[in-house]
Amino acid sequence: MEDLNLKLEHLKNSLRPGQRSLADWQSGPLAVSAVPGAGKSYGMAAAAAIALSQNRLNRSRQLVLVTFTRSAAANLKHQIRRHLRDLNQPLGGFIVHTLHGLALNIASRHPQLSGLRLDQITLVSPSRRHELIRRCVDQWVIDHRPLYQLLMEQGSFDGEETERLRRQSVLRTDVLPALAEIAVREAKSSGLSPQALYAVAQDIRDDLPVVAIASGLYERYQDLLQAQQRIDYDDMILAALRVLNDPQAKAFWHQQVFAVFEDEAQDSTPLQTQLLEILSETPNGLNLVRVGDPNQAINSTFTPADPIFFREFCRHNPQHTMDQAGRSAPIIMEAANHMLRWVNESGLAGTELPFTEQAIHPVPLDDPQPNANPEPEGQGLEIVRPNDVYKTVDLLGQRVIELFIQGSDRNAAVLVRENKQGRFIAELLSDPERYGLSCDLAAHEIEVFDVGSRDRRSHIPAEMLTLLKFLARPHSPAYLKAALTLFLDRQLIPAQEINRLASRPEQFLYPGPLEPAQAETVRQARNLCAKLLRARWELPHYQLISFSALALHYDPAELATADKLSSRLFSLTEGAATMATTLPALQELVSTERFEPVEVEETSESGKTREETNPYLKKGRLTIITMHKAKGLDWDYVFLPFLHERVIPGELWVPETSKFLGGFTLAEVARAQIRALVHGQPIPDIDQAWQQASDLKIAEEFRLLYVAMTRAKRLLWMSAAQKAPFIWHTFDWQRQDSLQVLPPCPVIKPLQEALTNDSMQQLPQL
Repeated sequence: MEDLNLKLEHLKNSLRPGQRSLADWQSGPLAVSAVPGAGKSYGMAAAAAIALSQNRLNRSRQLVLVTFTRSAAANLKHQIRRHLRDLNQPLGGFIVHTLHGLALNIASRHPQLSGLRLDQITLVSPSRRHELIRRCVDQWVIDHRPLYQLLMEQGSFDGEETERLRRQSVLRTDVLPALAEIAVREAKSSGLSPQALYAVAQDIRDDLPVVAIASGLYERYQDLLQAQQRIDYDDMILAALRVLNDPQAKAFWHQQVFAVFEDEAQDSTPLQTQLLEILSETPNGLNLVRVGDPNQAINSTFTPADPIFFREFCRHNPQHTMDQAGRSAPIIMEAANHMLRWVNESGLAGTELPFTEQAIHPVPLDDPQPNANPEPEGQGLEIVRPNDVYKTVDLLGQRVIELFIQGSDRNAAVLVRENKQGRFIAELLSDPERYGLSCDLAAHEIEVFDVGSRDRRSHIPAEMLTLLKFLARPHSPAYLKAALTLFLDRQLIPAQEINRLASRPEQFLYPGPLEPAQAETVRQARNLCAKLLRARWELPHYQLISFSALALHYDPAELATADKLSSRLFSLTEGAATMATTLPALQELVSTERFEPVEVEETSESGKTREETNPYLKKGRLTIITMHKAKGLDWDYVFLPFLHERVIPGELWVPETSKFLGGFTLAEVARAQIRALVHGQPIPDIDQAWQQASDLKIAEEFRLLYVAMTRAKRLLWMSAAQKAPFIWHTFDWQRQDSLQVLPPCPVIKPLQEALTNDSMQQLPQL
């Protein structure tokens, strides 16, 4: 016992004050708000190992730890086991889950209460979910003709047939699917049924009954899920809550669980929080430790998560702050603090502050953990304003070469806001001479790893399915539009209004002599479609995928993936491939995701570091990755190019094709109105909801920039070119004359001024 006490004391002495507050936890609720780089996962793992070693846990009860992703769960489990080995303690007594994994475990143990029988139901895949959304839209249109007609006739509408078909295409393929997706996600994850949502809709007096439409779409989605015996991720949480609402089942789980530790708590939804609170109940209150950072809440675009929920937990429970961070050089932390304070004071995101006023502080000189607050590279913060985005990539490449010549034992990353920007950088760096760049990373043996290119290869089965559906039914407006959208995404046809083309497939594909002459952009799109349709009848079926891959201008790695897919389909159809047999096989392949690689952060029981096991962090490599994917990672050198106002914070965008509905999107209006309901606030009208949605978007974009800035250890390089694409999605980088003068991200100027005045070192702390 004495030896254990010495080891425990040694482990505690390795922790910083904020981490020590976790290790000293005995019981009850605890909120820990941790700044970027504070080592919250390390602190949680150490706290778990200490609790297990001190034998506070009954052998029949476990410590449950939950986090956001499978890779984070695996990493946390590895860290706890490593601490237990160092303490010479048994490796059991705890379990690590994702939130959905925990819910599924609870629900599957009590199928009679949860209603989930895993031998009879299937988790709906993303592609199958999209198909269900499309079908629920079709059913809603049939059942609600008056409402659908109301949408069709918004704005100035004279009943002209071409415009009617165009609006029909926009509503059925864009507007209503987006509204259904948001309504299902926001309402269901908050515990609202379609009926409850519809009851609220009756009290909203807008000209357009957005919430009523949303509730109808939600209801049909639920009906389709049940008819196909499928569940989605929210159903797992709801099923687990049904179990825990039963007194006997709840008592059973309370006998199994001593306490719950949650990481990344700022990303939890209301139902997920409710699940953890019920599971951690004791006669004396909650044994619940929640660790997170509301300033790193960047998932509201994809989930109903909202930092307001974690902030409320912090306000109402004992709280500790982990505000000392050893990841970055002090000037990088000061830049992040300055940006945070400036954004809060600017009022750009409305009345609710985007950030919690929590500054990042360097650790003291006697910090117990090695390599804390490393020396900066040069000034540590560099802000450049090149002439255009091509010169930006050139300067970026030159700086990477300079840094890696000095030492190849470092790593670097370019963090982009969207994948199209990453493709642009990777393309220019792979062929610098073609684009007039003076940097040649290949000549210096510097590897460029474009994470987005691997992701794109994983999407090849879905892209092939899109094309084969079009080839099977070329007169389907939905299938034609999907194919044209794919061509636009891959820059195979010029940017144009595809809803108008897709609304009249026959006239587009087979224009008669009396039809008006097609514009050149339309002819290019039609020629590509015609080329594929000819191949459909002239080539053997087994060559269709390879031909389609060539038509999409796949690179060698993508072509190899397409060939692998073709071989797989040949075996699945038992060598008798026809369109009738290939389409179902390919649909099943995409729906079950059997062909796609699972992206997890590798961990090793051999003691290897993250840099040795994670391909994104490899030494001597330049990784190109999106800001969202970069969360939880860090690099010696981080480059943030293309920081323009249109990119961050940007603005909510109303597609030109749907402006007949008004200066807003139905999906974002529904999101704001449902969130107001969940938060117990008055339901805003359409104009107020649109403004609230805009403020939420701006706040999250600034938090995303904050996350990106705090990934850097030794150098943070930020850039906003004078000229850039107005819209990256449609940017054709072969045309260097298509750039426009654009203002930089609003935080660039105050950061430049602080850096120029040499005042970064004296910035006031929050």
